[in-house]
Amino acid sequence: MTTRRAFLGTLAGSLLALPLAARAQEPGKPRRIGFLEAGAPAANRHFLEAFKRGLRELGYVEGQNVVIVDRWADGQVDRFPALLNELIELKVDIIVVAATAGAVAARAVGTTIPVVFVGVQDPLGVGLVASLGRPGGNLTGFSQAEEDGLVGKRLELFKEAVPPMPRLALIWNPTAPGLAPRLNEARTAAAKFGVSLRPFEVSDAKELDGAFAEMTRERMTGLMVLADPLTVRNRAQIVDLAAKARLPGMYPFLEFARTGGLMAYGPSVPELFRRAAGYVDKILKGAKPADLPVEQPTKFELIINLKTAKALGLTIPRRILARADELIQ
Repeated sequence: MTTRRAFLGTLAGSLLALPLAARAQEPGKPRRIGFLEAGAPAANRHFLEAFKRGLRELGYVEGQNVVIVDRWADGQVDRFPALLNELIELKVDIIVVAATAGAVAARAVGTTIPVVFVGVQDPLGVGLVASLGRPGGNLTGFSQAEEDGLVGKRLELFKEAVPPMPRLALIWNPTAPGLAPRLNEARTAAAKFGVSLRPFEVSDAKELDGAFAEMTRERMTGLMVLADPLTVRNRAQIVDLAAKARLPGMYPFLEFARTGGLMAYGPSVPELFRRAAGYVDKILKGAKPADLPVEQPTKFELIINLKTAKALGLTIPRRILARADELIQ
């Protein structure tokens, strides 16, 4: 009798618990996706829209089978940990995070929630994954491919487009993870192409005015920028200061050229966010981030702003114009 009573009690408890478990696994329940972007909505909302477009292509309908909880660091990398913890407390099923600093923060908070990163520079070098082929943890995603000689390629294109270029200024943020190797690559490329490279450290937007004033005093003839949340967030200010200093610039994000910068060469960041939706879909359906290889951009674009070239009195060689994917008139 005691055994039978215990059995019935266990069975009753299981039956009572079953609806709760069933609801937790209910196929129709919307999945919650945390979206953490490094910039501000006013400048980077098109990244979120590209991600949403990727989800729609896979059959997700926002508000029905998926809910997106977005947070924005507004270019302040020190906000990443608090914003990540906020998403964790909101019990999201997966987190999509932008930029190297965001991915590094996601690893540091120690969450077991799957994380898909976008636009990370050298994910292996900064310790985010065990290998590109098998990340081995709860993080995977899409690199910016800066580790594959992209800085040198930008310098080569820039020198061909705007010769001569004896003195090149380079803005970089020494506090941003993953940028030191890119600085070394820029130095190597500058030596190869006979360009004198002068790095300018900018770790706060307030330092930009002083950096450009120094560029003018030192008679810099061109400008390049290494990408991180600070420089991308303040791209409009950088482009405006370059115009006032009459400095032609080659930039790492296509958005710089669309903001008024002379040239930009690199992957389409919105396309990376659209592709990230595919990894989110796989993980929500049971795939493990540890088994999904880190992917790199498959398409690189060259954009030239002809309005800016005209304002600077520059004539871009036809061979460079012919290589451009987009010419802004």
